[in-house]
Amino acid sequence: MKKKIWGQLLSIDLYDCDRYALTHKKELGKFCLALCKEIKMVPYGKPIVKRFGDGELEGNSAVQLIYTSNITVHCDEIYNRVFIDIFSCKTFNAPRAKKFCQNFFKSKKMKFRNTYRG
Repeated sequence: MKKKIWGQLLSIDLYDCDRYALTHKKELGKFCLALCKEIKMVPYGKPIVKRFGDGELEGNSAVQLIYTSNITVHCDEIYNRVFIDIFSCKTFNAPRAKKFCQNFFKSKKMKFRNTYRG
């Protein structure tokens, strides 16, 4: 019996990002909703965007629940990096998601890993 894939996880690390996009909570909220639309996911409620931490670890994080799981975003303002995880039990277009994220944050360098869980 072949195992069924339970979910897809795309982890994206963006470097040399536009500082404005990662330091403004409103922009992160817009990003979450726009990413949902781009990869054909249905948001469950509004994005949750919070600023917390101490010293170099202080920054913005966002969570967007989707009907098939969630999107998380963590911002590093010291080095202008953004770390994004998209997990869904419904498959999505990873190349499209990567391109959208890189363009939104105007990243000059990206690393990623796409895995299927199950």
